[in-house]
Amino acid sequence: MIKQLFARQNFERNFRFFAPFSLICLLGFLTLATFAIINSPNDYQQGNAVKMMYVHVPAAWMSLLVYTLMALFNLSGFIWKNPFFYLISRAIAPIGAVFCFITLATGAIWGKPIWGTWWVWDARLTSVLILFFLYLGYIILLDSFDEREKGEKIAAIISIVGFINVPIIKFSVEYWNSLHQPASIIRSGGVAIDPAMLKPLLLMFAVYFSYFVFISLLRVKTEILQKKLQKY
Repeated sequence: MIKQLFARQNFERNFRFFAPFSLICLLGFLTLATFAIINSPNDYQQGNAVKMMYVHVPAAWMSLLVYTLMALFNLSGFIWKNPFFYLISRAIAPIGAVFCFITLATGAIWGKPIWGTWWVWDARLTSVLILFFLYLGYIILLDSFDEREKGEKIAAIISIVGFINVPIIKFSVEYWNSLHQPASIIRSGGVAIDPAMLKPLLLMFAVYFSYFVFISLLRVKTEILQKKLQKY
């Protein structure tokens, strides 16, 4: 079932439908999020600086989600011996790296006025930086070998092993002392954020996710075309 769902033939057949649909979703969510962010209240302590949250937090979520998908696709490539899984992982890796860079950059910009410093070597920030290096290492390894398949398999092993960093990032603020605030949404005590801020935050996540789907489809299609051209 999974092998058929991610078959290259099915992807190429459905691309004309999914790509426009994901673009429409992106534009729709972006419009809704823009109005929601404009109307969202300032924080009583952070003031207007709190609106950096709508850029920073969804980027952090997406950087973790994309790496998780990348590791799962690579693991699926080993299990089902389907090279298309490696191709998908190759396509989405740069997108995840960009999300991770946005997370680090906006975190520093947000941290300076709130914490009084651009960077601290605590568990959350350091583990996200490691995630960024894992992305870069994976991307570099892909084309470091003469044989494309060999590079994809070695990079896949690194990505699967590196997945251990994802739960470390998630629970770092709970098990180590950190300047970074603890979880506000996925937590045992329930959501700890005002609905007036939660709505635009979730809408921005929908924007980021729609963007990811749209660009991923384009990149997978491009990778397929490049692989076909290499055969000639």
